[in-house]
Amino acid sequence: MNDLDRFDYAILGALQVDGTLSVADLAEKVGLTSTPCWKRLKRLQDNGYLDRRVALVNRRKAGLPVTVFVSLRTSQHDEKWLAKFAAAVVALPEVMEFHRMSGDVDYLLKVVTTDIDGYDRFYKKLIRVANLTGVSSAFSMEQIKYTTALPLDLVAHGAGMG
Repeated sequence: MNDLDRFDYAILGALQVDGTLSVADLAEKVGLTSTPCWKRLKRLQDNGYLDRRVALVNRRKAGLPVTVFVSLRTSQHDEKWLAKFAAAVVALPEVMEFHRMSGDVDYLLKVVTTDIDGYDRFYKKLIRVANLTGVSSAFSMEQIKYTTALPLDLVAHGAGMG
């Protein structure tokens, strides 16, 4: 597990909502003074609990309204092939998420793009980078829920929260 307590989870939770909080504002939100809050924040960063702090761009307003989930199948399953394939897929800017799966699908991609023509251009790049036995695309019709916040309350109960 981990050695986080309720203050650590509170800090992580507050930063998931607003990554721009100053240490003073963060400390006030979680019920600490600035110095202990800063020390905890530093420890969380040093121990890898915070990957990075970013701004979330509205993809529709930025001109990328189309989300496509792409299921891939391959007959290749050796490590050398995977390393080459993974490097090629990671380099495609349209790919937001890339997962190796269990079950009938070998890999699942979450892709964002401009429109159907933009997806077609992506598809042509994708099939050039690897020998795939199957590609299936499912276009998202409506995004019903979107969050980047992890459900920390599921693991924070042992730390004296909720």
